Amino acid sequence: MLVRAFGKRNCVPGGSFDINGSGKFNDITDAVLRKYKTLSIGAMWYTGVISHATKSSFRGVPDCNKAIIKGEAGSPYAIRNYFDVDPALAVNQDNRMAEFEALVSRTHKAGMKVVIDFVPNHVYREYKSYFKAENFYILDGPLHMPSNISDQYYENPAKATGNTFSTYLTENDWYDTIKLNYENHDTWTKMLDILLFWVSKGVDGFRCDMVELVPSDFFKWAFEKVKELYPNIFFIAEVYSKDNFQKYLEAGFDLLYDKSCFYDTIKAIVQGNAQARSLTDQWQFLGDMQPRMLNFLENHDEVRVASDFYAGSGKAAYAPLAASLLFNTSPFMIYMGQEFGERGMESEGFSGVDGKTSIFDYCIVPSIKRWLEDKLSLDEKIVYKEYQRILKIATADAIFSEGKTYDLMYANPTSEYFDGSKQFVFMRGFGSSAMIVVVNFSNKPVTVKVTIPQEAFSFFNINRHTSEVVVKVNSKDYTRLDVSE
Repeated sequence: MLVRAFGKRNCVPGGSFDINGSGKFNDITDAVLRKYKTLSIGAMWYTGVISHATKSSFRGVPDCNKAIIKGEAGSPYAIRNYFDVDPALAVNQDNRMAEFEALVSRTHKAGMKVVIDFVPNHVYREYKSYFKAENFYILDGPLHMPSNISDQYYENPAKATGNTFSTYLTENDWYDTIKLNYENHDTWTKMLDILLFWVSKGVDGFRCDMVELVPSDFFKWAFEKVKELYPNIFFIAEVYSKDNFQKYLEAGFDLLYDKSCFYDTIKAIVQGNAQARSLTDQWQFLGDMQPRMLNFLENHDEVRVASDFYAGSGKAAYAPLAASLLFNTSPFMIYMGQEFGERGMESEGFSGVDGKTSIFDYCIVPSIKRWLEDKLSLDEKIVYKEYQRILKIATADAIFSEGKTYDLMYANPTSEYFDGSKQFVFMRGFGSSAMIVVVNFSNKPVTVKVTIPQEAFSFFNINRHTSEVVVKVNSKDYTRLDVSE
């Protein structure tokens, strides 16, 4: 949940905090959390919590340089005070930390853990305290900002920007940030103190931003220190390169983003750029790492699955949802509004129409607003019911929550009755029970014949022989069939 975008306010594109307001910690009430729990959610990741650079002014908080802020609200990842929460998220700004702590307590009461961001690689370009010059990389010569702000900001000598060591920046660079220097061990100590501070506030876990830009040795050292005191704290890595998966697991991360395996492949299948059978290569690459991958179809960085840039509607997301959620026991992440088929096709200000919910503006999520006002459309209600149903299956049915997986694609080559470029088929089993799942990525309903080989039944210790089943599947949908003993 991007807390800033939660609520039922009326917002204008590009509106300031004074015009549009912001979602509040207090908006996430006991009743709201109980509704989220009906989606079988085990943890809430509240993003944009830590105080970050913004164009807004708040009493007792130093103003930021507006020239280098992206949008009115600013990036949640341009941190300006690691030990404070964003004042915009509080009803009483002087009492903002207490309001956050109360949200943590409410979330725990609802039976869910609390995750927030840990941003170890970079901070807001003009972070006013805590760090010394040696905590940054000092470059030769002045900084050259993008042309649209080059006359409004001067820095000499330049500090390395969050994503580059170049002194010449473009609009696509993270020009509102500077990179932290981990060659200096003082940076390690400071970042450990930040983790311990938030754990003391009741936080249960951290989604760690852009970990591949930070030495893995730091994480190994810091996590061991934290878990000596708080053994149940967990850490999630925003990691993209497959080649780095093992390294960051060995560094102590409990979960890794599965962006470059299942997410990228499923999106490519939906958009006609890959065959359904290519998912087999992805799980085979992951091997024993699968249970520690975090699957998703959306997050604040990616386009909405129901947007015109992905599947096109909430119902069209059923096939990718089933393939991502039901194939293994990996945890699954939902982005606020996804459960209603949020399309993200509004122009909210800084980002324009890009199929995302802007992280740089004081905007809302339209479907969340309608949900809070009890005004969901019929299609949104249908999508919501399906998310509730399939998430309940995934978490409460032992076949899916604990069971093993058997990929049936090798036994079902493309034929008159099965198209391996558009359909993906697998089995899940637990105890003496198993189910076959057929996922149809095509734009039309299909009737397929699926062969279940003897090896599959033996894998699940089910006393049956090779068989063939006929399954009807709707367009861009999935179906389950019981094949128990």
